[in-house]
Amino acid sequence: MARPHRFPNPALFICDIQEKFRPAIFEYGKVISTAQKMIRACNTLSIPVYATTQSASRLGPICSELNDPPLYTIDKTAFSMLVPELRYTLAERSQMPYQIAIVGIETHICVTQTALDLLSEGHRVYVLTDGVSSCNGGERVVALSRLRAEGAIVTSSESFLYECMGDASIPEFKAIAGLVKETKESTRDAVQTLCKM
Repeated sequence: MARPHRFPNPALFICDIQEKFRPAIFEYGKVISTAQKMIRACNTLSIPVYATTQSASRLGPICSELNDPPLYTIDKTAFSMLVPELRYTLAERSQMPYQIAIVGIETHICVTQTALDLLSEGHRVYVLTDGVSSCNGGERVVALSRLRAEGAIVTSSESFLYECMGDASIPEFKAIAGLVKETKESTRDAVQTLCKM
C-alpha cells in the first residue's frame, strides 16, 4: 500500500475521549464523530493511531464508539499524551519527525500540553479544530490561539486528510473521498460548531 504522498511520517493522537467525560464536554458528540472519521481514514491510509486515557480506573475507558476494533491505548496520569511509553513507541517505529494530528479533550489542558511537548521534540503538530473540545467551550478559543502562536497548525480534519494524501492518483484516494462524502453531514455540523474562533 502506498504511503501518503505529502507527509512522510504521519500519525493520529486521540486524547482522552472517555465515557466519563461524555456529559461534561462541549459538543462531545461532534468530537467523537470527527475521531471516528479520522480512525477510519487512518486505517485506510495505514497511518498509526495512538490513544490515551486519563486515569481510566476513575474516569472510565475510551468511548465505545472509538474502540471497535480496540485501539492501542495507554493509560496515564500526566496531562500530556507524550508519556514515556508513547515516546518509546514512536521512536521505535521511526527516528524521523512525525506529522501528528490531534483530536480529543480537553483542548486547553491535555491537548495543549501534548502539542507543546511534541513541538519541543521537533514534530509537526496539526490540531484538528473540529475534533477538540473542553468542558467550557470558551477555553477552546484561548487554547487554539495559543497553540497557533506556539507553532502548531490549527486546521480541520478534512484539510489534514487531503494534505496527507497530496495527490488524487494514490490508490487510497477513492476510499477516502467516499468516506468524506459519507460523513459530510457530521463533518459540516462539527465544523460549523467547533471551528468558530
